[in-house]
Amino acid sequence: MKQPVRVRFAPSPTGPLHIGGVRTALFNYLFARKHQGTFILRIEDTDQNRFVEGAEAYIAESLEWLGIPYDEGPGREGGYGPYRQSERKELYRQYAKELVDSGWAYYAFDQAEALDAHRADHEKKGKTFIYNWHNREKLDNSLGMPAGELRERLGSGEPYVIRFKWPVDETLGFHDLIRGTIRIDTNTLDDKVLYKSDGMPTYHLANIVDDHLMEISHVIRGEEWLPSLALHIQLYKALGWNPPEFAHLPLIMKPSGKGKLSKRDGEKGGFPVFPLSWKGTPGYREAGYFPEAVVNFLALLGWNPGTEQELFALDELVAAFDLARVNKGGARFDPDKTKWYNHQYLQQKPPAALIPDFREVLRRSHPLSASLKDTYLEKVISLLRERADFVSDLWELGDYFFRSPESYDEKAVRKQWKTDTPELMAALLRLLEKTDDFRSSSLEASVKAWIQEHGYSFGQVMAPLRLILVGSLQGPHLFDIMELIGREETLGRIRTALTRLDG
Repeated sequence: MKQPVRVRFAPSPTGPLHIGGVRTALFNYLFARKHQGTFILRIEDTDQNRFVEGAEAYIAESLEWLGIPYDEGPGREGGYGPYRQSERKELYRQYAKELVDSGWAYYAFDQAEALDAHRADHEKKGKTFIYNWHNREKLDNSLGMPAGELRERLGSGEPYVIRFKWPVDETLGFHDLIRGTIRIDTNTLDDKVLYKSDGMPTYHLANIVDDHLMEISHVIRGEEWLPSLALHIQLYKALGWNPPEFAHLPLIMKPSGKGKLSKRDGEKGGFPVFPLSWKGTPGYREAGYFPEAVVNFLALLGWNPGTEQELFALDELVAAFDLARVNKGGARFDPDKTKWYNHQYLQQKPPAALIPDFREVLRRSHPLSASLKDTYLEKVISLLRERADFVSDLWELGDYFFRSPESYDEKAVRKQWKTDTPELMAALLRLLEKTDDFRSSSLEASVKAWIQEHGYSFGQVMAPLRLILVGSLQGPHLFDIMELIGREETLGRIRTALTRLDG
């Protein structure tokens, strides 16, 4: 019987969730849903010195906001918990002891100062110190130690670690679902610490034990863990367990394509690298991105659907996702492309759906406008959204829908406000004062007929009128603006401009 698909996202609660970690969670989620499997969140908090308060809640909230919630994990028990490694300490001690008893691991009593001295000595000779087959029997560990001495040292409370014992002169072969066959010489590997002197396991041991006990079928993680693959598969062998299948995802690279994307790149380039805000650093949510846009662009960072399609709803991603189409090489992060995705999703949404977010923007930018009716805001959104990437752009693009221009673009004034312009605008004002029908189509017909009747050019009238109403030469269809702001506001702005710009 085929093993059910069970995958896990296993971050450490040491700070905010980087966008690379978000993509790892997303690929695990997509794979689980594609195969009707289970997506698990496991908190790997074995390094208590780096634990950051609030980081675990941040991770869970990020997944919820993105619409990729976990099925099992802290607070969502599924029969395989606890889901925090700090609550599973006794399990790891048991398996570490089992590895020692079977000869796959050993106790090491080396003091930090002694190991530092060995490293310094090797550096002087131009070498790298590796704790493994070529020197381990000369160092302070249980290999070759008399049983009585070992019992005495263990019983005395002397600090120790447990190290994995690599076999000598073997070439190991592994299969990765993305990278194919990988071979490695055991003589090049160091005897990693599996169990620390503080009574906590290292990532390597805890990771293997938890994956086995939680019946993880596929380990989908970042390529930074590729150097650990040999140790992890060998640990499965040492414990007599069948390993899961492994898939190592490519890195997300800097916009330049050189090096891994970092928080500093975001700060320098003015784009987020976290899903949510963290200690004053805005995330994608606070920057105005839609969660579905973030999911969409992340999915295509390192994965190719094999078609020209770029926009995917979540269910479409689930249906199309295939680890065989994940690239081996790093995926270059493009901040402009992320904005493009958000623009596409903004255009797809019904204007009414954007009203709540737009009200929040107005509360911050122009509180008096936040209480305007939905019908007015919906019309504003409809006129402006084509040029907007974010809901916040709507205010910047169309503040003139909510307040009269406080100033006029100087370059536009020099170009458009000519000697005869005040007289033209005064004549237009008289026409509009007699106009009761302020629908866009009626206004357009009336004003255009007036222009033709008097032999004016459209540029003589339309550009200065836009400058008066908007404050610049930007904006949607001019008569749509006039209809929306209304008759009295339109007339008032023309009168004000004639006073302020006269001469």
